[in-house]
Amino acid sequence: MIAVVDYGVGNLFSLMSSLRFLGLDSVVTNKKEDLLAADKIILPGVGAFGDAMAKLEEVELKDTIIELAKIKPLLGICLGMQLLFDKSLEFGEHEGLKLIPGLVMPLSEDIDPNLKIPHMGWNKLEIVRNDPIFKYFNDGEWVYYVHSFYAKNCSDSILGISEYDVRVTGIVRSGQVYGMQFHPEKSGDAGLRLLKAFSEL
Repeated sequence: MIAVVDYGVGNLFSLMSSLRFLGLDSVVTNKKEDLLAADKIILPGVGAFGDAMAKLEEVELKDTIIELAKIKPLLGICLGMQLLFDKSLEFGEHEGLKLIPGLVMPLSEDIDPNLKIPHMGWNKLEIVRNDPIFKYFNDGEWVYYVHSFYAKNCSDSILGISEYDVRVTGIVRSGQVYGMQFHPEKSGDAGLRLLKAFSEL
């Protein structure tokens, strides 16, 4: 079973629809016992980093996720991926889950000021390191992004990148912990195949 963490920071409809389409047993939950019983965990998220971390603590799941990430595959999506890092500089400085070394920084500081923020739309994903998550995915397939911040100083963990004036960190991995900055559940067939591969880890 895949447990999708519900901590009040995202519309989970598209993600759950994708998991059901793939025939995967999944549950949306904010209960510790469900995470303990699950085979894998997905941490989604949209919104602001600091608010999301506060809500994870409110539902008393922060420490549980950190501990379970040592023994079960965990996938962070969009803001959920950013929470995996050491800290974010979004509206101040906020500590993350510290499951993957690196910082979350504003795209606006590093790209051409004429480019739109947020980075929104379809981009090619370039595979930079082979991994089982790419079992059904081909180099250069298109995925869908919506974000204004991105992960930096995490080169040892990067599996895939997309170009948006800079090399945007697209997929990361540290141990059994994965992150996708784009939305696989909104990335058509390519995204479904990435979710399928995660379910088989």
